[in-house]
Amino acid sequence: MALVAGALLAMALAIGVLGYRVLAHMRWIDALLNAAMILGGMGPVDPLPGDKAKLFASAYALFAGVVFLVSIGVLVSPLVHRALHRFHLDERDMEAPGRSTPQR
Repeated sequence: MALVAGALLAMALAIGVLGYRVLAHMRWIDALLNAAMILGGMGPVDPLPGDKAKLFASAYALFAGVVFLVSIGVLVSPLVHRALHRFHLDERDMEAPGRSTPQR
């Protein structure tokens, strides 16, 4: 699962780097820095030159927030799944609200 989350974050970072490179005309290293800072939740570093770059940065910030939440969900889901099995919670228990112990 860590590989899936890492791949998702790498893809999102690549989108950000390309967007900053093309729309804000930043050098590669500056585009990487800005994309990484937004993806990490810190915010942009360099001022943006035009409206297209500002619109991209706005959309990328929203996209980065969703990607961050999804990647955390991908990382945590096996732990939650194991906890549900540990406490013997499954769908059959949820269907019968009046029973205190599951019948097997």
